[in-house]
Amino acid sequence: MKVLGKPEIMALFRPEHALQLLREGLIAYSAGQVQQPPVQHFGFQQGQGDCCIKSGYLIGDDQFAVKVSSGFYGNAQYGLASNQGLIMLFSAVTGAPQALLLDEGWLTGLRTALTGRLVAEVMAPPRVAAIGILGTGMQASLQLEQLASVLPCRTVWVWGQSQQALQRFIQPFVARGYDMRPTQDARELASHCQYIVSCTPSSSPLLQADWIAPGTHITAVGADAEGKQELDASLVAAADVLVADSVVQCTAFGELQHAFAAGAIGLQDVHELGAVLDGRQCGRRAADDITIADLSGIAIQDVQIAKSVLQLLD
Repeated sequence: MKVLGKPEIMALFRPEHALQLLREGLIAYSAGQVQQPPVQHFGFQQGQGDCCIKSGYLIGDDQFAVKVSSGFYGNAQYGLASNQGLIMLFSAVTGAPQALLLDEGWLTGLRTALTGRLVAEVMAPPRVAAIGILGTGMQASLQLEQLASVLPCRTVWVWGQSQQALQRFIQPFVARGYDMRPTQDARELASHCQYIVSCTPSSSPLLQADWIAPGTHITAVGADAEGKQELDASLVAAADVLVADSVVQCTAFGELQHAFAAGAIGLQDVHELGAVLDGRQCGRRAADDITIADLSGIAIQDVQIAKSVLQLLD
């Protein structure tokens, strides 16, 4: 069995290769060509943390994967990263373990950010004068980095809970020539931005419906378990287009869970990202549509991004 640590994985990783495999995986998922058991969730109150176990198999492939990913949001006080994880790949022919990727959650972060880039390709409004980022952690940074390949805009409003976190977040982007505008007022961010990405573990809404102007797109990344929420349910219900990486998963414990539980939206109101990427459903119908993409994270993404590393190793 091959064992790769984070430095080896980072050295092998090629974003464009991973992006193509992710696209293929999402399309296959929406076409019913993926086996994906229910997600296992754990919560740890004493550590302000959570953990999920996801597994998936692209039918006809010669490998399947199991991923363990955790987020412990008080880790900064110990000088540790908030995210950890690993991915295990097994033979779909013999069941034998083939590889252990000790990525420390890095591949999970990248696959989510690359999927955010795919969303921007099919859902961004025609004019983006400013990008908004809610959050100051690793995922917020990765999302902004990946958007650079799709959106030419370099004016960015970023929301965070502390000035210290905001300053730490903006410094590397300022050095790259971005016009970074930190704020602790999410409403101020919403008033300026036409493309917003929310990347927090919040359990209460950060954005309200009446703050969002026509034509705005929002990619919601943070809600991946019951009780998490970044958008007010009325905002979700008012959107012209709703897209989910998995309709079943997002209405159960993604950002869409609250509007769905309240009966404000139904399964028929949500398009699946793979179908949008494949051209079978629309991501944006008009320039003034308010569009929302809910990325709760599905196992086929982990399968595909792990394969992207191992294929380059071979």
